[in-house]
Amino acid sequence: MAGSDTSQLCRDADAFIFDIDGTLLNTHDLVHYRALNLAMREAYGVDTTIDGVPYHGMTDLSILRASVALAGVTGLEFEAKLPEALGVVRREVEQNSATLDPKVCDGIPETLEKLQRKGKLLGVASGNLETVGWHKVAAAGLRSFFSFGFFSDHSERRADIFRNAVREVKQRCGSEARVCFVGDTPADIEAARESGANIVSVCSGTYKREELMAFAPDLCLKSCMELQEWL
Repeated sequence: MAGSDTSQLCRDADAFIFDIDGTLLNTHDLVHYRALNLAMREAYGVDTTIDGVPYHGMTDLSILRASVALAGVTGLEFEAKLPEALGVVRREVEQNSATLDPKVCDGIPETLEKLQRKGKLLGVASGNLETVGWHKVAAAGLRSFFSFGFFSDHSERRADIFRNAVREVKQRCGSEARVCFVGDTPADIEAARESGANIVSVCSGTYKREELMAFAPDLCLKSCMELQEWL
């Protein structure tokens, strides 16, 4: 996409919806990691970790499903015990939220402040469970910027989470409202495309520019520090 077109795309968007991990912040603690591992042990009786799964860009539900499958848990057993597993994750993150240690990604506060001044609707769409996601955002000092959020509690597919977020924007701003997602993984690009929205990719997570560009986002930036130039 040409630079002028991309700039217009960003300026014309009525709402910006941000992924959390790798986009808004990166965590320097093991709270979420340990909660997922403990959930598998308590709910499914398997002493394993999520390390065998390429979890960047995956939802909490899909991470749990893939991890316990590697330990021999069937799909039926996974579904039957999923409410218990999710309860463990929520409990553990809630109890240990004071030890969350997120590092806000470059340019995020400045970008959110600029978008807020311009009257843009701001939300989050994350593969985290809702309790997990909001605790991370709050620990990073960013909660006040966001009017709404959609998470993986009832949506295993990221595209469904994004679609729900787009629906929320259109309910608030009208059926012609334009939505731009900001994310750091190929999964964010694919989910945005499936939901009919635009996507700005940032290299503030684990993926490099060339890896993200292979999925053809509308714009690919080093970080949200650069996004301010397009607003």
